[in-house]
Amino acid sequence: MRVDLLTLFPGMFPGYLEQSLLNKARTRGLVDVRVHDIRQWSRDKHHKVDDRPFGGGPGMVLRVEPVVESVEAIRQQGGQAARLVLLTPQGRRLTQGVVEELASVPQLILLCGRYEGFDQRVIDILQPDEISIGDYVLNGGEVGAMVVIDAVIRLIPGVLGHAGSSREDSFSGGNRWLEFAQYTRPREYRGHAVPEILLSGDHQAIARWRQEQSYQKTQQRRADLLDPAASPPDAAPRKELP
Repeated sequence: MRVDLLTLFPGMFPGYLEQSLLNKARTRGLVDVRVHDIRQWSRDKHHKVDDRPFGGGPGMVLRVEPVVESVEAIRQQGGQAARLVLLTPQGRRLTQGVVEELASVPQLILLCGRYEGFDQRVIDILQPDEISIGDYVLNGGEVGAMVVIDAVIRLIPGVLGHAGSSREDSFSGGNRWLEFAQYTRPREYRGHAVPEILLSGDHQAIARWRQEQSYQKTQQRRADLLDPAASPPDAAPRKELP
C-alpha cells in the first residue's frame, strides 16, 4: 500500500515513521509512506497557504489553490484509484469497519487540515472521504492521520508478526465485543495470580473462558455493542490443576 500525507508540518512525521511496526513494514516494502508539504504548491512568493475568511471571523482558512493542486499532483503520481481522506471533526466516525474499507485500497492520500479548516471549495472540488477520529478538536489533522495509518497497516498481510492478531482484535471481522484479559509470566505477582484455566492446557475450555470474559467486559464497559437478542455465552468450566 502507498500512503501520501499532505500537511503543512511535515516535520511531525519522521519520528513516527521510523518506529515500531510501521518502520519494519516500510523497510520490507509492505507500506510506502510519502510526506508532502502543501506549501510546495503555493502560488505566493512567501509560500503562504492561508488567508483571512471572507465575511470576517477569527483565525485563518487554508486556500483552495494549493490544496487542490497538491492533491491533483499526487493523484497523477499514484493513479486515479487513490482514496482521498480529509481528517476533520465533521467527518464520519472512524470505526474498524471504516479501517477495513481503507485497507482494501492500493493508495491512500491523507489530507491534514490546520487553523480554521479548508476553503469549502476544497471539499466541493475534490469530494474527499471526510473522516473524524472522535468528537473533539485537535490542532490539526496530523495526529488523526497517524491514527488512520496505525489502524490500517495492521490489516496489511505480513505487517503483524502473527497473522491472526488483527482478526482477534476488538471490533475486527464483525467482532463487536471487547477483547478478553491477557496474561504472561510470572504466574503470580503481588498477590495477583494468573487464572488457573489458562494454565490447564485445555484449549477448548480456554476458548470458552475467553469468550465469556470478552462478553462480560463488553457488558460492563460498552453494553451498547451487545445485541439485545443474542444470548450470553455459557460459562466455561473451571479445570483445577492437580
